[in-house]
Amino acid sequence: MTRLHEFMIILYALSVLLYFFDFLHNNQRANRVAFWLLLFVWILQSSFLSIYIVEMNRFPILTIMEGLYFYSWVLVTFSLVINKWLKIDFIVFFTNVLGFVIMAIHTFAPARDSALTHAEQVVSELLFIHVTAAILAYGMFTISFIFSVLYCIQYDLLKQKKWGKRVMRIADLAKLEHISYLLSVFGVPLLLIGLILGVQWAIIQRPDFLWYDPKIISSFIVLLVYSSFLYLRVSKKLRGKNVALLNIASFFIMLINFFLVGNFSTFHY
Repeated sequence: MTRLHEFMIILYALSVLLYFFDFLHNNQRANRVAFWLLLFVWILQSSFLSIYIVEMNRFPILTIMEGLYFYSWVLVTFSLVINKWLKIDFIVFFTNVLGFVIMAIHTFAPARDSALTHAEQVVSELLFIHVTAAILAYGMFTISFIFSVLYCIQYDLLKQKKWGKRVMRIADLAKLEHISYLLSVFGVPLLLIGLILGVQWAIIQRPDFLWYDPKIISSFIVLLVYSSFLYLRVSKKLRGKNVALLNIASFFIMLINFFLVGNFSTFHY
C-alpha cells in the first residue's frame, strides 16, 4: 500500500507539472494528459478510501493524517467537477498544487499509531458529522481562494493590457468573482454546522472542555472572517479586486487555524 501511495504521488506530480506547462505555454495536449493522470489519481484515492473504510469499519477523518487525505480527495473531486461543468482553464492546476502538497504531507509523514488508537475510542456520529462538515467547508474555501487568485491574475493582465491566449482562457472577472462568492456561501453554513456539532460533542464527551480553548476561538474567528466577507459582498455591494484580496487573506487565516492552532488545543488533536 505504501508503494502504491508513492506511485500515486508520482502520477500526481506529473499531472501538476503538465498543468504548469499548459499554464505557461497554452498547450492543450499537455492539459488533456494532465487531466487523465489526475482522474487516475482520483480513482486510486477513492479506492484507497473505500478499502480503508471497509478495513477499519469507519470513515477515516479522525486524525490529522486521515483528515489531510480526505481533504486532498475533496480538492481533487471539486476540481474535476468544476473542470467538467464550468470549463474554466487553470482552476485544476491551481487547486491541485495545494492538493499535491497535502497528499505529500500525508504520504511521507511518520505514522502516529497512538493518535489513531486514541481516535478510535472517541468515534461518534456527532464527531463524524463535525469533522466531515468542517473539511468540506475547508475544501470549498480553498477552491474559492483559487478563483480569487485567478481573479487577481486576470485583473492585472487586463489592467496592463496584456492581451493573449492566457487572458482568453481564464474566465471573465465577473464569473470568477461570482463563483468564488458562491463557494463561500456554501462553505460558511457548512463550517457553522461543523462548529456547532463539534462544541456539542465536546460538551458531552469531554468533562475538561473549555470554551476558551485556542482551537475553538480560532475556528469561530475563521467563521467570523468569512461571514464578514459575505456581508461586505452582499450588504455593502463590495466588488472587485479588494474583495478577492479579502478572500485570499481569509484563506490564509483558515490555514493557520487548520495546521497550527490545533497544536495548542487542550483536546483537539
